[in-house]
Amino acid sequence: MMRFSFSDSAVIQFPARFCQAEKEIMDKRGGQGYVLLLFFLLFSFNVVLDGKELELLLSFKASVSDPFRYLADWNSNSKSNSSVVFCNWYGITCINSSHVLSIELSGKNISGKLSPSLFLLPSIETINLSNNEFSGEIPSETFFCSSLRHFNLSNNNFTGPIPHSFISGLETLDLSNNMLSGEIPAEIRLFTGLKVLDLGGNVLKGSIPNSISNLRELQYLTLASNQLVGEIPLEIGLMKSLKWIYLGYNNLSGEIPKEIGELTSLNHLDLVYNNLTGEIPSTFGNLTDLQYLFLYQNRLTGSIPRSIFELRKLISLDLSDNSLSGQIPELVSQLQNLEILHLFSNNFTGKIPEAVSSLPRLQVIQLWSNGLSGEIPKNLGRWNNLTALDLSTNKLRGEIPENLCNSGRLFKLILFSNFLQGKIPESLCRCQSLQRIRIQNNFLSGELSPCFTKLPLVYYLDISGNNLSGRIDQRKYTPSLQMLNLARNKFVGNLPDSFGSEKLESLDLSENRFSGSIPRKFGDLSELVLLRLSQSQLEGFIPNELASCKKLVTLDLSGNQLSGPIPVSLSKMPVLGELDLSENQLFGVIPPTLGNVESLVQVNISHNHLHGRLPSTGAFLAINSSAVAGNDLCGGEATTGLPPCRKEKKPVWLLLITSFLVVLAVLALSLSVVAFVRRGNRGQLKKVDHEDGNWELQFFDPSVSNAVTIDDILLSMKEENVVSRGNDGTSYRGKTAVHDLQFIVKEINDNSMPSTFWVEMKELGKLRHQNIVKLTGICRSEKCGLLVYEFVEGKSLRDVIGGFSWECRHRMAIRIAKTLQFLHRRSPSFLIGNFSPDNVIVDGKEEPRLRPCLLEFFGSDYKSFLSSGYVAPEIRENKDIREETDIYSYGVLLIEILTGKGPMDKELGVHDGIVEWARYCYSDCHLDSWIDPAIKGYESKHQNQIVETMNLALQCTASDPEARPCATDALKILERAIRSSFCISGLKFSSIT
Repeated sequence: MMRFSFSDSAVIQFPARFCQAEKEIMDKRGGQGYVLLLFFLLFSFNVVLDGKELELLLSFKASVSDPFRYLADWNSNSKSNSSVVFCNWYGITCINSSHVLSIELSGKNISGKLSPSLFLLPSIETINLSNNEFSGEIPSETFFCSSLRHFNLSNNNFTGPIPHSFISGLETLDLSNNMLSGEIPAEIRLFTGLKVLDLGGNVLKGSIPNSISNLRELQYLTLASNQLVGEIPLEIGLMKSLKWIYLGYNNLSGEIPKEIGELTSLNHLDLVYNNLTGEIPSTFGNLTDLQYLFLYQNRLTGSIPRSIFELRKLISLDLSDNSLSGQIPELVSQLQNLEILHLFSNNFTGKIPEAVSSLPRLQVIQLWSNGLSGEIPKNLGRWNNLTALDLSTNKLRGEIPENLCNSGRLFKLILFSNFLQGKIPESLCRCQSLQRIRIQNNFLSGELSPCFTKLPLVYYLDISGNNLSGRIDQRKYTPSLQMLNLARNKFVGNLPDSFGSEKLESLDLSENRFSGSIPRKFGDLSELVLLRLSQSQLEGFIPNELASCKKLVTLDLSGNQLSGPIPVSLSKMPVLGELDLSENQLFGVIPPTLGNVESLVQVNISHNHLHGRLPSTGAFLAINSSAVAGNDLCGGEATTGLPPCRKEKKPVWLLLITSFLVVLAVLALSLSVVAFVRRGNRGQLKKVDHEDGNWELQFFDPSVSNAVTIDDILLSMKEENVVSRGNDGTSYRGKTAVHDLQFIVKEINDNSMPSTFWVEMKELGKLRHQNIVKLTGICRSEKCGLLVYEFVEGKSLRDVIGGFSWECRHRMAIRIAKTLQFLHRRSPSFLIGNFSPDNVIVDGKEEPRLRPCLLEFFGSDYKSFLSSGYVAPEIRENKDIREETDIYSYGVLLIEILTGKGPMDKELGVHDGIVEWARYCYSDCHLDSWIDPAIKGYESKHQNQIVETMNLALQCTASDPEARPCATDALKILERAIRSSFCISGLKFSSIT
């Protein structure tokens, strides 16, 4: 047999040339072309056999970066026969121990551009390079003359269009979660043997080509999370092999094709988060193998087709967030395999069908925000397997059924804002699994059973706005309580000294008929954030002990009969933001130090017996006239309408002393001015001439102002000092030449900042919170802008989360939520923008440290910012970050804390992004399928807690910003406080990452 010798480059290019030659031969030579074609085949075969597979593999290795050295044994120095040595290399499987059959290098942190050499291997059938850091465009040679059957490039950073050349033998093509753009090429019809196609999680535009219907063997189709528009092709009904359709999170419009009803092999149909209109096709009744039907977040109208209830294999039905109407028929009894029923946020009317009580596997029922009336089915829960029930915001009447917790697994009971009557069922006292109870705003009556407040796992209990009566003291409460709301009822008697929980964060007992005094032991509630005792009949003094509640933000004692002075100790509350003492019998003067509480933004002291001067600082500067009315106060004429305070004559001896003190004050002021100048005018803008240009510097921390110079800052900006590169710029670690003080310098990528940017940065410099990285200075020149942050010794949350217990992860989530609440309550509020674990530093005290930012930081890297997976979907249309946007990002972080998976994780499968994956897993209710394996030892002990945290995460990531909870509500919803005080034993940090 003849052998040919060619250069490596010639061999690499040969198969592509061969394809072109094949086309020319067949076009020009007709039948004689087959002889020449055979010659070319033999030619190619000999060239490759001549040790060229080894060269192709080495060519691929040379084109990539392999930081963890997975390809270390890929070399030509082995003593084995060179034609088969590669069969023993890492990630390679051979056929007959001679030719490469598959390459499996998923999740190896390999980066670089993709070399076409792998696709020239003559026998290659499987290439899996998913979950790496490849970038650039996918080579056009990928689909030329290849034996490929399975090809996976998902979860990389590929850009550009999908190649327009295709091969008919390919069975699996996964290009999901990249940054591929352009349209889906019409040539995709040439993939006639394709069974799995996943293009989700890219930025593809245009419409779904009709030619896709040529893929008659396709079983799994995922185009979700792109920017596709137009209608779903009617020709999709020709793809009879389809088992899975996922087209969610696009901008598809028009009606759902009735032709989908012809796909009788379908078991999963997901069209969520689009703009689909019209009615649900009745032809869906033909989908007898369908198990999952997700149509939520569209604009569908009409009633549920009766044929839907013929789908006997249905496990999860989610039609929520549409405009569906009509009644829920009793035919639901036919869905005996149903586990999840989500019909909330529609316009359904009529009764809840009795038939839902007969569904043995039903676990989750969410019918909230409809117009449902009548009674809750009396047997609901008796034969079901209920874990979560939400019927809130309807028009339901009658009593709460006795059997809701027959399964022993019910952990969430949400029935608020209905017209329910009667007593709270005694059977709920035996429901030891309950964690979250919200039955407020009904007409419930009677006294609370003593056992009801002792349920061991209940952390959220809201029974406000009912007609409940009796006493609440001299009883025990669950030690798990974090939120307790008994407001707007008819409770009487004294307040209890204790609520049995040191974790209580929100306590609202307002608008009842309580008497007696405020217990001093309320000062022991160290986690308390909100305390409302208004509109009752409380009397006596305000206890000084309340000042021990260092985390208290809202204190409302209005509408009682409290007397005595306003305690000076209230001035020592570090985060007090709202204070309402109105409509009481308080007397004396207002403590002047109360105006020095920086966090205080809203005060109401009206209708008391206070006298004297109104403080002229803090929240009192712009206080409304209605908030000071009904007293004998003076001052603050500009906003309050109060009379000016009279000047009192001072005795001679007092004038002498005053004069002496003035002299001392002048001397002290002179010394302070000198010190101020030496400090570099902290907080003031100063200009520095430097060889690198003219700089404007402003520092917000005296230690930095004294120590850091412009030379220190500029000298730190070297490649060896880089600590991070992100969407918002590059960060460098610096150190002062004299004082050895460490700091972080961030260089902003885009100089075209809005005029308000530096003003907002100055406000940011004033922020002080234990979980926020301090901005200590800003520097500007004509060339660029720099931000100087405090140096935090620690590691990113992503690096250490794997070693955290569940209790520690949950404590971390609470800390971050509280920080978010603090930022959002500021005026103006500050925003995080991106809660990626890479942007959360865990310091040596195991505290998360966040850096607030602005969207303007992202400048020209805005596209990368969008692709991070942590930003809300509305940001794609509008760059305006709002508090709701932060909440979305926080929700994604919660999902990652729970599952250990990030937005770009390769194990998300056909799902379009981590949020959709989490929603699917949550609905599926199989905890083992999504919980992080690192905390699997905790799921039996904290199962309800973990599931409820996932529920919060999904609320935070709702597509409608208005449907997301605020930071305060998210904090209330979070599970019980962390038990352990340390996350990782012996955790040590050497540098920031």
